[in-house]
Amino acid sequence: MSRNKRTELIRKSLDLFYRNGFHATGMDLVAKETGVSKTSIYKHFRTKEDLILAVLRLRDEDFRNRLIRRMEDLSDTAEGQLMALFDALEEWFQQAGFQGCMFIKASAEFQQKEHPINVQAMEHKRLLLEHFTALAEAAGFENPRDLACQILVLKEGAIVLAAMSHSCDPASDARKAAQVLLRNHPKNDP
Repeated sequence: MSRNKRTELIRKSLDLFYRNGFHATGMDLVAKETGVSKTSIYKHFRTKEDLILAVLRLRDEDFRNRLIRRMEDLSDTAEGQLMALFDALEEWFQQAGFQGCMFIKASAEFQQKEHPINVQAMEHKRLLLEHFTALAEAAGFENPRDLACQILVLKEGAIVLAAMSHSCDPASDARKAAQVLLRNHPKNDP
């Protein structure tokens, strides 16, 4: 299987796992929907879990790049980008096919903290936390990691509520909470 075919298999599998869940998506369905035989799939991925890990790595790279780029498009300041996070989330929530966070789903289906899939899902959140911490530090906030953790909690809560409900506006509500949080969080002396 060429590198391009392997990448295409991972992309198509990502869509399947996102839509159907990890446990509910069997390898027969992956083979059928991707047009790649199970024999070929297993030549490149020893197990279904190896394929899931590749899918999560791709999703992490795609999602973080798109999210960070959108935050930068919406604001040219670090503090503004922290707020733009919630505008970018709202845009994502309104996209056709939105079904929540693939990493939250992965950690829910593979709950043991030491399981490689759970570890990979948490790595995505750690990388986002690292980015939010850098933004909080660049914006001059005291204890930037504490602030970043609170922003991450708002982000994750908004995602869960957006996936679960059809009546409230979780991105807007999280944005309002973030405004209060940033307004009241102490800044370093200039």
